[in-house]
Amino acid sequence: MTSLVRYRGASRRALLLGAACSLLPMVALHAQQAAPGIETFPKLVGKGAIKRSFTPATSPLGPIGTKARWAFITDYNTGAVLLEKDPTAPMPPSSMTKLMTLYIVYSLLKSGQLTLDQTLPVSEAAWRTGGSKMFVPLGGNVSVADLIQGIEVDSGNDACIVLAEGISGSVPAFVERMNETAAKIGLVSSHFMNPTGLPEPGHYMCCQDIATLARLIIGNFPQYYHYASEKVFTFSKIKQYNRNPLVQDDLADGLKTGFTDAGGFGLCASAIREGRRVILVLNGMPSESDRAEEAERLLDWSFNEFTDVTLFKAGETVAAAKVWLGKSLTVPLAGTTDLVATMPREWRRTATIRARYASPLPAPIAAGQPLGTLVIAGQGVPAGQQFTLVAGIAVPRLTLVERSLAVLFHMVFGGIG
Repeated sequence: MTSLVRYRGASRRALLLGAACSLLPMVALHAQQAAPGIETFPKLVGKGAIKRSFTPATSPLGPIGTKARWAFITDYNTGAVLLEKDPTAPMPPSSMTKLMTLYIVYSLLKSGQLTLDQTLPVSEAAWRTGGSKMFVPLGGNVSVADLIQGIEVDSGNDACIVLAEGISGSVPAFVERMNETAAKIGLVSSHFMNPTGLPEPGHYMCCQDIATLARLIIGNFPQYYHYASEKVFTFSKIKQYNRNPLVQDDLADGLKTGFTDAGGFGLCASAIREGRRVILVLNGMPSESDRAEEAERLLDWSFNEFTDVTLFKAGETVAAAKVWLGKSLTVPLAGTTDLVATMPREWRRTATIRARYASPLPAPIAAGQPLGTLVIAGQGVPAGQQFTLVAGIAVPRLTLVERSLAVLFHMVFGGIG
């Protein structure tokens, strides 16, 4: 059966029992929504130039216009998707590729296979690598800590090559490791040909995968995440500034920007406000200014229009399910952790929260046994949010004599005994 959960307490009594039929008002964004059509980037007129669709992104609140060709925004705490536009479509990831390089480096640091003060040699191939650079010295040695800063702040392609060669012996061997790692951590549409993101046939990622990498870096390697928020790094007497405009303006604490002719301007950013973290990935914008403006606008939108709500504390009874032939007539259903969902600001007017479970539940029941799900839905509520409910207590089965009496009682009077 499906049981509609009632809130208790002042904050819960406001929740309407049943699906709300009213619609959330459309969120008005600062920038004007683009009209449908196809256009080539003004600055991307060379070989490999991409075409950009002006169809809006989708969100739980309705269509949202954006200049980004690809977009994905997710709540870090709950995993709820707040906005998406071609989220799993292969795209040129440019320097956002370096998040995979950093993920591998951080994994090796955490396991003790690398250390921050360890130095790696600079080959001629690394020294000659084009594009953005930290300017590693030919024939010199550079510490892992400096190479990380050279990637995070300077977006140094040369730093990536030094790390790839130092870790795996060669760039092809490191790239093989990148692709093996991508499969292991569940990336859905990524294939790497190099550790830098420089254009190469067969090299691609999708927005969702970049967000997944960001989530893993933040969650698994908090001791190294501070590198992503450094605003300036000086190496070889050359001072460079973090290319992430949100980091420079103290609006985010990471993670990476990127640009190629084929992919346009892109950005992966994350920010935390009032204990709630959001991850944003945008790509395919025609200019640096568009990248900065869109990122700030959509990040603000994500925080302003949604909130994380603790529906029930860990162990708190969500529903009391009937039990058949048990020592107790009911069993409390609860979550093993706090049940936190991402909701639109007006969620109390629109959200439906239901506990779904079979009824009656046959005894015996073990404490902690999964018995049902808490499902959240409604206009403006991010889809797919549900939580496992378990038995709050153990319910032993009745003895043979007790079961016989219970069945007889049921046959005569009905109900569950």
